[in-house]
Amino acid sequence: MIDDREGYLAAVAALAAGSGPFGVDAERASGFRYSQRAYLVQVFRQGAGTFLFDPPAIGDFSELAEVMRGEEWILHAASQDLACLRELGLDPERIFDTELGARLAGLPRVGLGTVVEDLLGVHLAKEHSAADWSTRPLPQSWLVYAALDVELLPALRDEVAKLLDAAGKTEFARQEFEAVLHRETPVRVDAWRRLSGLHTLRTGRQLAVAKALWEARDAYAQEIDTAPGRLVPDTSLTAVARAMPETKRDLAALKEFTGRASRNQLDRWWAAVEAGRAATETPVVRPPSDALPPPRAWADRNPEADARLRAARAAVTELAESLVMPVENLLTPELLRRVAWSPPDPITPESVASALQELGARTWQTEQTAQPIAQSFVEAAQAAAEPDGEGS
Repeated sequence: MIDDREGYLAAVAALAAGSGPFGVDAERASGFRYSQRAYLVQVFRQGAGTFLFDPPAIGDFSELAEVMRGEEWILHAASQDLACLRELGLDPERIFDTELGARLAGLPRVGLGTVVEDLLGVHLAKEHSAADWSTRPLPQSWLVYAALDVELLPALRDEVAKLLDAAGKTEFARQEFEAVLHRETPVRVDAWRRLSGLHTLRTGRQLAVAKALWEARDAYAQEIDTAPGRLVPDTSLTAVARAMPETKRDLAALKEFTGRASRNQLDRWWAAVEAGRAATETPVVRPPSDALPPPRAWADRNPEADARLRAARAAVTELAESLVMPVENLLTPELLRRVAWSPPDPITPESVASALQELGARTWQTEQTAQPIAQSFVEAAQAAAEPDGEGS
């Protein structure tokens, strides 16, 4: 592992002298640390070799970024690594995502180990995929694992590209890679509402306590750079809010209140409980949302939309099968639900394509799906208008 300036600059020079695209990967400490920073960055290039960089020790990656500028980067499941790479100033202009490419090509399993074995005939041991990469020093076996994650990426890229080309899906993949590259990270509003078990809380006061506990845990987790769930699990926080303990002793006695920081930080948690109890404004139990009702409720709430969704879902599923790709890659279920709930007027392939693109669908997706969706919408409306009155 390269963890000093001299070694880093020598590696950059070697990579600059290499040729072709860069195989890139990053290892975080998800589930162990609060941050999503990279604790290891692996880079491979033909003619240069594989280099393992220690980001906390190196700090500034501007020289490496300059060498890699304008070249294609090969990543497996790029969306998982782009944010932590950009945090280091490593921001690709072109990518090839071997995981996404394998999905579009119709491979049944797309994990790196499986795809490498299927397409290259090489078995990769994946025993360190969930390791704490903030560990120092990193064991040699972990470094070998990390190196193998990038060493085979150029060869894997070529094999996936062949499959895409043979299936006429190269343009599909290009547009998908561009979408991944330019996708904005969604801003979480009221992140505390993602607490497990929050649905069991019935009053605004209980929610105020849960919110205060979540905020106290989040601040402490950030302060000591530890994953929040390793301090006190979600279910413990919602259990406290549900029980509404009257005293600090009651809180300590609550058997559902567990976690390694549940007792040694008891004053912190009790202060949060008191803050929630004293809050002058409490969260609403059911906040306004633009989320659609669950499809199981559509038949009662919007039977016409339900009919459209059922017909269109069958058509899109059939199309995905014919294209040999997962239906969610052909068109995400959320986009299909939204256009079925609020269809354009009039319903034509062109208007459906426009509606889907406004929702974020790529051009290739609308070219494939707009016509069958529009046709299924029209057929659903015609069936509903038949004289039997049942719409079936």
